[in-house]
Amino acid sequence: MSQDKILITGATGHLGANLLRRLLLDGETVRVFQRPGRDHGALQGLDVEMVYGDLRDPDAVHTAIEGCSRIYHCAAMVSTIDGNKAHKREVFEVNVLGTRHILEAALRFGVQKVVVTGSLSATGHDPERPSDESMPFYPFDRHMPYGFTKHLVEHECLRAHAAGLNVVVATSCAIIGPNDYVPSRMGQVLIDYAKGSLRAYIPGGFEFVSTRDIVEGHVLAMHSGRSGQKYIISSTYSNVDDLMALFGEVTGRPKPRLRLPARWMALMAEVADRSWFRLFPNRPRRFTPGAVRLLQMHRKVDHSKARDELGFTPTPLKDAVREAYEDFVKRGVIDPRV
Repeated sequence: MSQDKILITGATGHLGANLLRRLLLDGETVRVFQRPGRDHGALQGLDVEMVYGDLRDPDAVHTAIEGCSRIYHCAAMVSTIDGNKAHKREVFEVNVLGTRHILEAALRFGVQKVVVTGSLSATGHDPERPSDESMPFYPFDRHMPYGFTKHLVEHECLRAHAAGLNVVVATSCAIIGPNDYVPSRMGQVLIDYAKGSLRAYIPGGFEFVSTRDIVEGHVLAMHSGRSGQKYIISSTYSNVDDLMALFGEVTGRPKPRLRLPARWMALMAEVADRSWFRLFPNRPRRFTPGAVRLLQMHRKVDHSKARDELGFTPTPLKDAVREAYEDFVKRGVIDPRV
């Protein structure tokens, strides 16, 4: 059993909740840095040390990090909306300044290594080939504020690396799996599907990663990742039609009858964004212009760098969907009898 203390930020999120359980299973001593009121049941009954605070508060971050030898910085404000100025400012401060505070404190206290969770949104895209770590983020495409901030997070990591910190970026794709307490966007889609309330879907595709794989990727990055490098962790690409079929196989329910034209939904999302949601710019919603664009990009990735340097091996996406469904049933979120 390791005597080192590990700090996790974002432990109530989908990735963080699974990573925390893996580290505890491995016998690690874990401290969680958590904003008050954000548990959602994700930490209930777990043997962890709690420190409460806000990433935007440098003093609170210093308190959380002092005495820790390793850090997994998983916390982020995830958003698929453009939002108003206040929303953009909050996304920037939480994601970029919060990461800066973590890395600066890690340098101050001599932390051995930091693994920062990255996003595929901060990796370049070429329709002709899968994305890899070498492809630069192109700032003149239409990006959501979240994507811009995750790009800047990588710059913060490079700054800290240049200053002498051992820091690695583990880039995540769309996550599917158990211990999804918030729940995530994909988790909510599975819940709605299982309850029969998902009436329609739009075609498209994206690169997905199981919770098992993204957690393994983070642990491998901590053990073997080279400082200043990023590694894309993914399980497989799936189009939405195949994903709906997989949901149907796992839940026993038929696919939604309506398969809405992607161009029509993109237009409707734009109209809604410029009309109704102009009055409520920060209200969450399923089909935002950004979410529709992501599905229509059909992004695929090449994770050979993680495979070759870290020894990463992906697992079947079907296993992740089944584990997610079974966990929702176990926690009473889904009633399979209804």
